[in-house]
Amino acid sequence: MKEVQDKSSVEYQRLTWDALRKSINGLVNKVNAANVKNIIPELFSENLIRGSGLFCRSCMKSQMAFPGFTDVFAALVAVVNTKFPEVGELLLRRVVLQLKRAYKRNDKPQLLAAVKFIAHLVNQLVAHEIIALELLTVLLENPTDSSVEVAVAFVTECGSLLQDLSPKGLHGIFEHFRGILHEGEIGKRVQFLIEGLFAMRKAKF
Repeated sequence: MKEVQDKSSVEYQRLTWDALRKSINGLVNKVNAANVKNIIPELFSENLIRGSGLFCRSCMKSQMAFPGFTDVFAALVAVVNTKFPEVGELLLRRVVLQLKRAYKRNDKPQLLAAVKFIAHLVNQLVAHEIIALELLTVLLENPTDSSVEVAVAFVTECGSLLQDLSPKGLHGIFEHFRGILHEGEIGKRVQFLIEGLFAMRKAKF
């Protein structure tokens, strides 16, 4: 026990690290739209600089498991980002990395989850709209049914904000979509998705 009381010991560091991990995981796992205001002060009482990687990993795992709560996780990250911008930046870098890996492996569920998270981080102004436009350009560069479907899902989530912040950029993306429709090389189902997106844009998202 004496060794554990020595704050410089490896054992003490490991115990405090485990406690921090459990605490951050517990808070992120129980967050929802109703309690997010109560969770935030508890989260700020933890050592988020030391636990920045733990927080990012926990948010990404939870968002992957419960994509329906993506807006809540993004809101949580946005509040943390106001106090610790380096934590928001780390999470964004990791989600972009996850997206690149999923894109290379053609892992659609993981790709859709990562795209949804980035879209909501854009909505919360944690990620710059330029990232959104670059991502869409990559997805539509060599269009496949899968990449176009992911791009449609992305614009559905953050098109309204892009329309406000970068109308010219979004117009360019819709011209891409229009070109893909005219070429007619993608499946009927994905064509319908694009047409639905145009209708949504007409109705101002």
